[in-house]
Amino acid sequence: MSEQKSGARYGFETFDCAPALRLEAHEKVSNLHLEGQNRRMEKLEAGMEKLERRLWLTVYGVVGAILAQAFQSILAAVPLAQ
Repeated sequence: MSEQKSGARYGFETFDCAPALRLEAHEKVSNLHLEGQNRRMEKLEAGMEKLERRLWLTVYGVVGAILAQAFQSILAAVPLAQ
């Protein structure tokens, strides 16, 4: 028994038992599940960034309109020297 096969331990051949196979299958399913969650989270984050850009564009547009109205009322109040 001095010859040992690769992967053999204590003179026994390696074999896959049902609990080990179930554990491996569970690990694979868990990894797939986590990868799917990560992809969905990345898509959500990208959508949130787009919405944030649109929100800031809207805020800047509203502020620009208010400033334009204020500037317009100031120009209307100041008489032009002729």
